[in-house]
Amino acid sequence: MPSQFPMSRRRFLMASAGAGAALGLAAAPARAGTGRRPFGRHGSPAARLTPKTLYVDRRGNGDFTTVQAAVNAATTAGYTLVIAAGEYRETVTAGVVDPATGQRTQAAAEMTWIGASENPRDVVIVYDNAAGTMKPDGSGTYGTTGSATTLVRADGFTARWITFANDWLRADHPGVSGTQAVAIKVQGDRSAFHHCRFLGHQDTLYADSFALGVTARQYYSHCYAEGDVDFVFGRATAVYEHCHFRTLARTDLAGAPYGFVLAPSTAVASPLGYLVRRGRISSEAPDAYYKLARPWVPSSDTTARPSLVVRDTWIGPGIDAVAPYTNMSDSYPWQNQRFAEYRNTGPGAAIIVPDNRPQLTAEQAESARREAYLGDWTPWKGR
Repeated sequence: MPSQFPMSRRRFLMASAGAGAALGLAAAPARAGTGRRPFGRHGSPAARLTPKTLYVDRRGNGDFTTVQAAVNAATTAGYTLVIAAGEYRETVTAGVVDPATGQRTQAAAEMTWIGASENPRDVVIVYDNAAGTMKPDGSGTYGTTGSATTLVRADGFTARWITFANDWLRADHPGVSGTQAVAIKVQGDRSAFHHCRFLGHQDTLYADSFALGVTARQYYSHCYAEGDVDFVFGRATAVYEHCHFRTLARTDLAGAPYGFVLAPSTAVASPLGYLVRRGRISSEAPDAYYKLARPWVPSSDTTARPSLVVRDTWIGPGIDAVAPYTNMSDSYPWQNQRFAEYRNTGPGAAIIVPDNRPQLTAEQAESARREAYLGDWTPWKGR
């Protein structure tokens, strides 16, 4: 997404695993032969959970050493990938588009990825492309979508206990103006993420749909997302329950705002956009240095009318309580969009200027429920 902000370096928590530990990722576990079961209670290649279970272990103890190779082998719908602990430095696309018809194939539909250790810090899919990164063949730059470490274009995708990251850093590339660096872009309908982490800076989690006029329902439960500029954004109909959003410190800017947590771009025909429920918003930055949201009306859809409800959520002091919303473009003021809150708590949720914090009534809040957003799809059951 567009931004006037230069890039900054975030705090690094280095581990012994090497360059991939840059985002505070866990060090790689010991190799096989030390008593470690790389797939935990999720079986093994010798004793599969189902005939459609594929095992990924970068050390060679599974069916494949890369996630993309396993995805490519899933030639029909309904596969499960069990991924052993480790850092998978690669870009991954689940679901492809037929270049002749422009339609998505269903080979990767109804796919599930499981982090074998059941700790998202242990299984990390990470790469470092940005929108302004030049492609190796010199044909141009990647653009925002092309920067994504992981791209999900299939319906019925589920991930559990996995970290999706983009560790591209502004400070390392001072000459690059395209600073969007997506950790994951999700376009499929019925896409669910449970206990996952999304790490990056600008445009970390791109919750979108396949095309204008195509609905993509997405559900994020007990997840963690961090970043600085518009780091949860897109056109999807998405519910974020019990999720933690964390804004990062910056050293490249002299003053506020450092950035924005949410930037929905809901199509005008869609009755619902983003719902944040029972969440938490914390910050590494000084108090009031972040905005809660701004509306994104992209050039590809100038009729968009972004929709966002934040309810029953603790909002920390990092959010500017006086003016929590701002414009991305003065042509599309946030006051004309569908932004509202309900029963939020914390210092960043204080209603200081009522006109700047539109609130739902109790009657309106009855419609701001996950069931209303997701319809007959119930991904919160059987988690």
